[in-house]
Amino acid sequence: MTDLRLFNSLTRQLETFQPIRPGKARVYTCGPTVYNYQHIGNMRAYVFADTLGRTLRFKGYELTHVINITDVGHLTSDADAGEDKMERMAAREGRSAWDIAKFYQEDFERDLARLNVEPKKHPRATEYVEAMIEWGKRIAVKHCYELDSGLYFDVTTVADYGRLARAHTDDGEGRIETVEGKRNAADFAIWRKTPPGETRQMEWDSPWGRGAPGWHLECSVMGEALLGFPFDIHTGGIDHREIHHPNEIAQNQAYCCTNGLDLAENSGARIWMHNNFLVERAGKMSKSSGEFLRLQLLVDKGYHPLAYRMLCLQAHYRSELEFSWEGLGASLTFLKRWVGQLERLSRHNTPNDLSARDRSKLERFEREVEEAISDDLNTPKLLALANGFMFDVELRPVAVFKGFDHVDQILGLGLLQHLTRNPMKLAASGALLALNRTDLRIPPMAATITEPKIKSILAQRKEARSARDFATSDRLRDELAAQGVEVMDGDPLGWDWKLGE
Repeated sequence: MTDLRLFNSLTRQLETFQPIRPGKARVYTCGPTVYNYQHIGNMRAYVFADTLGRTLRFKGYELTHVINITDVGHLTSDADAGEDKMERMAAREGRSAWDIAKFYQEDFERDLARLNVEPKKHPRATEYVEAMIEWGKRIAVKHCYELDSGLYFDVTTVADYGRLARAHTDDGEGRIETVEGKRNAADFAIWRKTPPGETRQMEWDSPWGRGAPGWHLECSVMGEALLGFPFDIHTGGIDHREIHHPNEIAQNQAYCCTNGLDLAENSGARIWMHNNFLVERAGKMSKSSGEFLRLQLLVDKGYHPLAYRMLCLQAHYRSELEFSWEGLGASLTFLKRWVGQLERLSRHNTPNDLSARDRSKLERFEREVEEAISDDLNTPKLLALANGFMFDVELRPVAVFKGFDHVDQILGLGLLQHLTRNPMKLAASGALLALNRTDLRIPPMAATITEPKIKSILAQRKEARSARDFATSDRLRDELAAQGVEVMDGDPLGWDWKLGE
């Protein structure tokens, strides 16, 4: 078996994955702040984390994977002063902060399901506030100081602060709003007191006054409670590498009384991994008060959610991924091509066993799959391998199904039922498929023509073509094209939506 090599952001090098507990992998992923819908830039992080988790399972590890839910503590920026995101949205929508958190967490979890992200633990920050207070009490004497606005962590009290971000100047981790009285620009809040005269919906009593925990504290507390220190891998978006994760690491060092970061485990995790940004042509995507890209918007325009998962897989997780409607359309076409091929193969009446050539090619394919994914989750290479194998005309369908099922354990597209893990159960029908091309044919919200009307026009066009009335046939085709319908002569599917931006 090929060793799994992963890029550790803390050491800035590829490292062989060696679990701290034999046979087990423990992973923590920084989750969303559930004050609004998640834009697709956020969702790239969870497709990456899911690919990592699937790879660990594929490698035979027993996986425990946590994605936290931030429902308190995250301000409107990475500052230590200002409005809490939950409180602000609650005031804007006229609902309680608790209702806001519940609504947007459920929406986030629906998006995860639509992207085939495997179920994971989703602990909420508000469930761990008492534990956060205990953490604060444990580290306060040696590492913190109190101001009128709250309890602050002194970053000079731990070794190698900011190494993860390579930030060794006041301009590095100090890119946050100035708070009067802070000893160092990079010091951050462990507990934020409710300002005098204010009442917040989410606030608790603490030794430092009534208020709420700082944003960074929750991940340290939940990571230790659910996985134990040190655990194997901590993931998040590359933006977390600059402020949030260095602050987590400092808290972990203080809590565990560990020394410098030359020993990675002192950080609380052995490996830190970060996915790069999803970008638009205009620059890095951000969530604002206006319109932003979310998964439902893609669906409303006629794109199946798995087209977005395919788009993410086509780029290495450490590379920037540019979003465009053209690119998303190409990913959907790629997905349709695969599903169409699997449909065609499922209808072949061929021997239901593996030939010697099948076995040889299958063994080589499985070896190449493991080598690709073991190379720091090289999903672009994995897709290329899968594509070549799927369209190999020398292979019997049973070999293709078995090989594709093998690789899809990692890709997570979920195109096949898992019957194919036993190739002798291969059914000679489409019942084997978990997804077909018709499933991928989602009507854009803007479409004004109905499917029965489309079928009626296509029937008329078929009659015209039979009568060699090509002028009428072309007119009907153009009529459909004007309403966003693409006619596909010679294709069993017959027609598809012609998607536009």
